[in-house]
Amino acid sequence: MGRSAFAHKGGVHVSAVTKNSAAYEHMPPELVGNSRRVLVSDMAGKSNIAYKAKALGIDLDKKNALGKVVREVKLMEDKGYQFDAADGSLSVLMKKAVGQFVEPFTLECFSVVTSRTLDNPCLSQATIKISVGGEEELTAAEGNGPVNALDHALRKALTKFYPQIKEMHLVDFKVRTLEGSEGTAAGVRVLLDSTDGSELWSTTGVSENIIEASWQALIDSIEYKLSKDRKKR
Repeated sequence: MGRSAFAHKGGVHVSAVTKNSAAYEHMPPELVGNSRRVLVSDMAGKSNIAYKAKALGIDLDKKNALGKVVREVKLMEDKGYQFDAADGSLSVLMKKAVGQFVEPFTLECFSVVTSRTLDNPCLSQATIKISVGGEEELTAAEGNGPVNALDHALRKALTKFYPQIKEMHLVDFKVRTLEGSEGTAAGVRVLLDSTDGSELWSTTGVSENIIEASWQALIDSIEYKLSKDRKKR
């Protein structure tokens, strides 16, 4: 039985499931080695967000916190974001929306250059300047593409301050054209899968510029990693 057999999306639907799962599930998902999944989308209500927040270990009990996150999710979904397969980005968004997130670094600037010659394949070079606690770090790195180069340069800059960054790496990269977009000016949605060996998480980014969308997803991935490590301490 597929993993979507016990997936729930609509706000009213999820509210009912949390009160009486038998109303929407023909059997306990565990009987067939499955588990209940609650998705977050533009159809989500407070029940969806509350369920996901609890699953992600985020406290939304403070006054207006739940409603604030619901509004933020719907706003982002209207821009083309999808969080049903990006729990990493959702976790970061929730924490930022309710003031539970500590910014691990600040981006000062970055640039990416891709070059190709007759004798050599395309090579990308990324330069990044960040600041951590008022201390600036400028690094550069190469990669087989602009996203790969940005990933290498950013992790190289952060390793000095956060050695645990060495534990993580990207395992998948997907790009989708947004509906209603056309040609080379089309908006895109990027989905990144990352792991540190003990957990796999996904993040997303949206922009008309594929580099910017990829950067957003990459930043969310690293911020998720550093945030969960901070919580363990």
